[in-house]
Amino acid sequence: MRLNQATDYAFRMVLYLAALPEGTKITGAALAEKQNIPERFLLKIMRSLTAAGIMKSYRGVKGGFALQRMPQNITLFDVIEAVEGQTELQRCLHDIGSCTRGCSNMCSIYAAFADIQRELADRLQSINFADLAKQEEIFSKAHEKTKVHNA
Repeated sequence: MRLNQATDYAFRMVLYLAALPEGTKITGAALAEKQNIPERFLLKIMRSLTAAGIMKSYRGVKGGFALQRMPQNITLFDVIEAVEGQTELQRCLHDIGSCTRGCSNMCSIYAAFADIQRELADRLQSINFADLAKQEEIFSKAHEKTKVHNA
């Protein structure tokens, strides 16, 4: 499974907002600049995140974007599904009729991928953006110390 660039950008956008105080709004232009994301692409991704209930969009002069849910209630899985749609490792996991063998999900390959898919989904659902934001802060502090020592 390979996640597309839009999903990587979506992770960065959600993570950035998760690290800000609750309810913080930011304009699309500011977020695009801070995360080095093309603004038009950011706005397209925001539509998907808004439709999924992850982001909230505010219109008008004081408009912008904010997280709609608390960061601890947003998982990597949520963001992937919002941007990529339902993802499957093997197409027969979603569409049994796609199997040219005609075994209707009764084969060892289906069983193996179904287990892997379930484990992957469980793991992605266990990682939330509150925890990622805390980790990011630790990484940033360590990076700053490294820069100071190397200067």
